[in-house]
Amino acid sequence: MSYLPYAYFDGDYVAFSDAKVSVATHALQYGTGVFGGIRGYLSHDEKTINIFRLPDHCERVIQSAGLVKIQLPFDTEGLAEIFVELTKRNAPKGNVYYRPFAYKAGFDLTPKLTNVDDGFTLYMMALEDYYGADEGLSAMVSAWRRVNDNMIPARGKVSGAYINSSLAKDDALAYGFDEAIMLNELGKVGEGSAANLMMVRKGVLVTPPITADILEGITRRTMFQIATDLGIEIEQRSIDRTELYIADELFFCGTGAQVTPIGSVDRRPVGDGKAGKITRAIAERFHAIVRGKVTEYEQWLTKVPVV
Repeated sequence: MSYLPYAYFDGDYVAFSDAKVSVATHALQYGTGVFGGIRGYLSHDEKTINIFRLPDHCERVIQSAGLVKIQLPFDTEGLAEIFVELTKRNAPKGNVYYRPFAYKAGFDLTPKLTNVDDGFTLYMMALEDYYGADEGLSAMVSAWRRVNDNMIPARGKVSGAYINSSLAKDDALAYGFDEAIMLNELGKVGEGSAANLMMVRKGVLVTPPITADILEGITRRTMFQIATDLGIEIEQRSIDRTELYIADELFFCGTGAQVTPIGSVDRRPVGDGKAGKITRAIAERFHAIVRGKVTEYEQWLTKVPVV
C-alpha cells in the first residue's frame, strides 16, 4: 500500500515514519484499541477530496473509544478538523483511505482499561478497490462464529476483536475462496470478515439487524437511504444460512468493500454469479454520490480542496 507522507500522532502532525509506539504499548499486547475506516474520493471534477460521511465516522470512533474507556481530547467536530487538516497537508491526487486509531498507550502489564494512558493517531493511504474483483466474490460460510456482544462489543471496531475476522478470512483464502461469511452465536448470518452483508430476495433488500452481533455500519445505513430513494423495500431480520443458497442477489458493503457483489456461497452460485439488478443500481448510485455527482446527497460529503 502507498501511505501518504504525513500522519497525526498524539497531538502533532508528523512524518508517517515517525508515528511509532513502543513494543510495550498496552494496545499492542492486549488489543485495547479501536479504529475506524473512512474513505475520501476524488471528485468528478478532480478539484476536491470528498470525505464520505465524516461526522458520522467521527461520532462512531468516539463512541467505540468509550466502549473501552478511552478518553479522547476532542469532540466530533474537533476530530473532523484533524481529518481535514491532514488531508490538506498530504494533498492526495486520488482516492484515499483514512485509518484513525485510539488506543491504550500505557505500558501497564495488567490487562485492564482504567488508569491506563490513552493515545490517538490518524494516517492515510491511497486506496482504490479493496477486493479488486470485477465479478462476484466467492464466499464460504465460516466455521468461526462472530464474536458476541457480551464477549467483545461487536458494534464497535475494537482492534482485538479482529483476530476473529482474521481467522475466518484466512480459512476462506486457504480453502480457495475470496471471503468468509460469519454466523453469530445463534447460528444466524452475521456479516463478512470486515463488511456488512445484504441479501435480495423477491425484490426486497434484507439484512441482519444491529442486534445480530454485527458492526453498526455507516455504509450499511447508506444502503438503506439509497434503497429507499430507489423505491426498494428494506427488511431487517435474521437470515438463515440456507437463505444464502437461494438468494437472488448478495453483496458486501462497507468502507473498504463499498458495494461488492457475491457470486457464490459454498460453491453454490448466487443468481448468474454476477451483480444483480438491485446490486448494480445501488452501486451505481453510491459511486455517483461519493464523487459529488448527485447534489441531493452533498451533505454526506466533506469537501477538501486539492488544487
